[in-house]
Amino acid sequence: LMLLSHYNNEIITLLLHVYFLSDGGWLHKHQKSLQRFVSASVLVDVVNHMRKSEQLSVEGASAIQGRGCLEDKVHTLVEFLRLSDPQGSVLQTYLQNSHPEEYSLITLHDSVVQQHKDALFQRLRENSEGFNSSDSSLLLVDGVSDLQQREHDLVQVSVNRGMGPLHGRLLGLERLLAPLTRVSTAPRVMLTVGVAGSGKSRLVRQFVHQWSSGKIYPDLSLVIPVACWELSNLDRLSVERMLRLVVPYDNVDVILNSSDCKVLLIFDGLEEFRTPLDFSEAPANSDPRRELPVSDLITNIVRGNLLPGVMLWLLSRPGVGSKVPAGLVDRVTEVPPFSPTDIQDYLTNPPRHLEEDPSHKVWDHLSLQKPLRILCSVPGICRIVTRTLSRLVGSESEDLLLPRTLTEIYTHYCWPHLSSSDPSTGSIRKSLTSLGRLAFYSLLRRRHTFCEAELRTYGVDVPPPRGTLGHRVLKREQSWSSESISWRFLHTSVQEFLGAVFYYMSSRRGMFDLFSESGVSWPRIGFHSHYRAALQKSSTATSGNLDLFMCFLSGVLSSATGALLGSALGVGREEQANQRTMAMTLLQNTVAGSGSEPVSMRSVSTVACLAELQQGEWLRSVEEDLIGCRLRGKLKGGVCAVLAYLLQVSDACAEETHLSNCLDSASLKRLLPQLLYCSKLRMENNGFKDDAMELLGSLLSAKDCHIQFLSLADSSISSKGIKPLSRALLVNRTLTILDLHGNNIGTKGAKTLAEALRMNQIIVSINLQSNSIEDEGARALAEVLQSNRKLTSLNVQKNGIGPDGVKRIAESLKKNQILQDLNVSSNHLGDLGTVALAQALVVNHTLCTLSLQSNSVSDKGMKALTLALRSNRGLTTLNLRENSIGVEGAKAIARALQENSTLRELDLRGNSIGMGGAKALSSALKTNRSLRSLNLQENSLGMDGAIFIATALRGNHQLTYINLQGNGIGESGAKVVSDAIRTDAAECVVDI
Repeated sequence: LMLLSHYNNEIITLLLHVYFLSDGGWLHKHQKSLQRFVSASVLVDVVNHMRKSEQLSVEGASAIQGRGCLEDKVHTLVEFLRLSDPQGSVLQTYLQNSHPEEYSLITLHDSVVQQHKDALFQRLRENSEGFNSSDSSLLLVDGVSDLQQREHDLVQVSVNRGMGPLHGRLLGLERLLAPLTRVSTAPRVMLTVGVAGSGKSRLVRQFVHQWSSGKIYPDLSLVIPVACWELSNLDRLSVERMLRLVVPYDNVDVILNSSDCKVLLIFDGLEEFRTPLDFSEAPANSDPRRELPVSDLITNIVRGNLLPGVMLWLLSRPGVGSKVPAGLVDRVTEVPPFSPTDIQDYLTNPPRHLEEDPSHKVWDHLSLQKPLRILCSVPGICRIVTRTLSRLVGSESEDLLLPRTLTEIYTHYCWPHLSSSDPSTGSIRKSLTSLGRLAFYSLLRRRHTFCEAELRTYGVDVPPPRGTLGHRVLKREQSWSSESISWRFLHTSVQEFLGAVFYYMSSRRGMFDLFSESGVSWPRIGFHSHYRAALQKSSTATSGNLDLFMCFLSGVLSSATGALLGSALGVGREEQANQRTMAMTLLQNTVAGSGSEPVSMRSVSTVACLAELQQGEWLRSVEEDLIGCRLRGKLKGGVCAVLAYLLQVSDACAEETHLSNCLDSASLKRLLPQLLYCSKLRMENNGFKDDAMELLGSLLSAKDCHIQFLSLADSSISSKGIKPLSRALLVNRTLTILDLHGNNIGTKGAKTLAEALRMNQIIVSINLQSNSIEDEGARALAEVLQSNRKLTSLNVQKNGIGPDGVKRIAESLKKNQILQDLNVSSNHLGDLGTVALAQALVVNHTLCTLSLQSNSVSDKGMKALTLALRSNRGLTTLNLRENSIGVEGAKAIARALQENSTLRELDLRGNSIGMGGAKALSSALKTNRSLRSLNLQENSLGMDGAIFIATALRGNHQLTYINLQGNGIGESGAKVVSDAIRTDAAECVVDI
């Protein structure tokens, strides 16, 4: 309407007629594309041409030039052209002849995009089955951890207790491609890692669905998801041929070759490539027509040598994702694990055939079996475990014991008929011969996806008939862009389980090494020999890829699993018992023979095999010693490996790990790699010497360190020993609470620690009680309070600090607005130090708790302190125990309480306020409405003083606790006080 103000009524009428009654033709159809793709230079050419062809007036050209952004200018041009050329034929002809590339993009873009979205929608409908979740968030992380690079997926889950990354920040799919700050740019390469079964492909489907629906990123022209398993079937590939494979539409090159179009290419499952990605050796190539090995093609795309203008989203298991150089990745995210709430939510949807909801029984069982509960943080495993347990809970068998290990769970899942009253055994060996062989030898080759031809080679029916093992453990996947089909096991752990059962079945009569599929190997006779070979292979395998296989192989030998599988596999009870004894002895000897080297994850996995075998006597013995603090002198041989395993799964270590009075330098060195993953670690009274402190410093400096709470109290740490700990605090990003009380760091150690605390912005609480830091150490800490923006609690009790040291702290408190809890009890503050703190409290309203116990504070100091309390609005707890406060000091406190409205706890135990002080406090309590707790124990109140306090309750109903013990009240006084409380303040607890 603003534009129309330049024209007369006839023109306005004509324009409205054209606008509302005409279909707009080419101009109307492509208006959005015109606004999106016409560049500034093209717009100038168009305006000049329209002026020459008299399609645009001088006023119109000026109006276009006067608009703000380029999009608004193009919009204004289109509105003017609706008057002179409603069909847009003049503009269409001009662009077609003078700017053919822009014309093709404007004309073809929307139709190509819509065709692509329709195809994606069709694939989403065809692949709607699976484990769905409404949550579509990722965790923004700094990178792939060392643990993720080295270890098996489920070892990572167990070590982290199913909790996921420590520093992850939630990031919704709608922000995946967006800049995270005002000054940052949008990422080109994004890497998302997650263990097998964590839901990476589900996130891709959710992203594609939301984009195709127009809910996110409307500025993206194309989102091209690629299942890496499809590319892995090809030996060589060029970029041009790959694009024809994944976006097989006419005219799609118009979008792909335009710098004005944003394109996102998603590679889902980097681990599926048969040749590993090698960014150090892959030759550089920028020719889109040249065919390369597929892995080299991907590395050149990630480097930006090919498709440099395309954004990339790479999804992978952590071990393979870590192979992508950090310098090429702009953003790393991780798939969040299932929380206990997520597991319970999933349990509320039981299988349809069950009439009764079994969720509470299943959850109760998982709560007791912590290793299972931890593994349920992986959605793919959670599905199998909860469905199996729900079926067993809903079965009619009353004497059926619920499975306690993953081996038992998978046995029940794969062969549900084995737990019925009439188990049929005919088909187990046949299916294991085919599917088990496929599982085992593919596991050795690290293959997890198979085409139909591969399945048939192993004798697997495709598609697997309903009710068979194949139907339960195999799932079908279809390509996003073609009719290609692949098959994979329901979860990689199912593949490892079937591979282990096949190995067990074959090893009983196998005469050659089963790890050689060709059968050409040294003779190996007897299960004992094959089991030993498997254990050796597992312990030497890189990245622990056989750890879970070995656990399953051990679990098959347990009495519970043997009762299910024994008859089906033709194994008698006596043979099973012999095998179990042999395996237990071999595993225990392997753990015990690990020597004095640091406990590795392989050793911990060997202990996990013992747990899966359900031979837990040794584990229970160590756990009992851990709980009872009886480990001193026992951390030798395999006990450290057992303890390392317990750190992951024991309830005794769930909240806090107690390793007090049991560690020396040797045992600390052995446990060090496993202590990284404890969140709360208490290592008190261990007498750590300087070499042990160097080890602790390296522990806190490690990239994977998870420790948030650390207590090293009473450990004889000297000023030299505190140095490596202080160096570690310069780089540590996890430790928030540090307890060093009862050591001997002295003045030098306090200075060293203070230098680190000035830089460290993570620690919020530090306890330096009884460390002889004196005034000089207090001055160093005072400087910390001026610059540190995180420290909220500081304890310097019993450190020989005098008035000079506390004056420095008080001066810092005038500036500090962070510290909330200060404990300077049992020092030498006197009245001078108390006056300095009082002056600080006049301006500091952040400090909530102040402890001045045993500091020789007299009435003089109290007058200054209470004067500050009249105006202070922050202090809620004040500890003045065991000072020299008399009647005048108590009167000063009383006057302050009549004005102060924030103090809630006041402790005056061990002073001498007498009856006069009690009388003054009694008057104050009748008007004060904030105080909740008052301790007047041992203050020489006498019976009269106690009665004064009791009668004050008639006008104060806020007090909930009073302590009047040790005041010589006597029986009669106690009765008067009790009667008064019963009558006037029944809710108040009074200790008499």
